[in-house]
Amino acid sequence: MPPPVENPADCEVRAVIRFLCAQGFKSVDIHHQISEVYSENIMSDGMVRKWVRAFKDGRTNIHDEERSGRPSVITDELIQKVDCKVKEIRP
Repeated sequence: MPPPVENPADCEVRAVIRFLCAQGFKSVDIHHQISEVYSENIMSDGMVRKWVRAFKDGRTNIHDEERSGRPSVITDELIQKVDCKVKEIRP
């Protein structure tokens, strides 16, 4: 058996769930398959059921939805400044 895929993006796992759901797999079988590929702790059975239900109800977006709360302070400009500082520090 090949080693599990490490650190997949959440949307990657959701895309697999959406694909298998569209093929008619049950949530328990989907959970079993993603656990084999991504590791057992990737997503709980309950979360898989939640996503299967959402896709069956018509959801097509696999990405997180915008939420209210404090907006991110990270900008492209800030990332560039930090990157430059890190490059200055490295020998």
